[in-house]
Amino acid sequence: MPWLQLTLDATHSNSEQLSDLLSQAGAAAVTMQDAKDDPIYEPPVGSTPLWDQLFLTGLFEADIDMNGVLSFIKTQYGEIPGHSINPLEDKDWTRAWMDDFKPMQFGQRVWICPSWHTPPDPAAVNIMLDPGLAFGTGTHPTTALCLNWLDENYEQPVDVIDYGCGSGILGIAANLLGAEQVYAVDLDPQALIATQANAEKNHVADKIKTFSVPEFKKQYSQLQCPLLLANILAGPLVELSEMLASHVLPGGKIVLSGILAEQADKISTAYQRWFHIDEIKQKEDWIRIVGTKKI
Repeated sequence: MPWLQLTLDATHSNSEQLSDLLSQAGAAAVTMQDAKDDPIYEPPVGSTPLWDQLFLTGLFEADIDMNGVLSFIKTQYGEIPGHSINPLEDKDWTRAWMDDFKPMQFGQRVWICPSWHTPPDPAAVNIMLDPGLAFGTGTHPTTALCLNWLDENYEQPVDVIDYGCGSGILGIAANLLGAEQVYAVDLDPQALIATQANAEKNHVADKIKTFSVPEFKKQYSQLQCPLLLANILAGPLVELSEMLASHVLPGGKIVLSGILAEQADKISTAYQRWFHIDEIKQKEDWIRIVGTKKI
């Protein structure tokens, strides 16, 4: 079935109202897009970030009366914002979406493979992971930095804490590389569900324990492991530095990511009390910091 796209010029202040009007006018879906290439890297905790200027696009069936849609918006809003109307070709969007995701290699040993692909190297460490919620599938530089570190450095079968586990991708990689036990922790219940599902898909569910932050604090406040991974954001990394440091054994490693390049000094300073900073590695705008716990 062919479609029509109605795109409206919007701002932070009117986007919610215009989005509701598009839905009320019959849009099958409404999407938002930044109008000024103004990325939001680290919003305040609890906030719902939105760009100052954006495009709102409503997807309508091709036979809709678009003049009627515009008239409805004008009646309800008082004017018709800047807009454009474009046809959208009819295609198998599910198939096209799946075709966008191919197996990805990280270092020498690790591959991330969507379930509809055969792993290119059956002898490699193949993590079967389908793109879904934005919890980490290896496409973001911060996830790639952590996977590359695991590929290059993980050799001994030690226990691991994956703090801010998201999809579970880092913990699963550690398991498949030989970890005895992974303690996967996240604030978001959906992340814990995703981690459990992905662990089952990769046959390591018995080696990954998932915890909400309060559960982990209650059950494992004294736990120390030889390796802690934290791919979150700079703000929480600073706030949690003492707690995260307490969970690393003397001589153990901490791998931190989710950090913009200009935040490197701030994070290094926050962790130097407990760690020798071994390296700072950059990929695009993002960095990975690795430290060894002082003895």
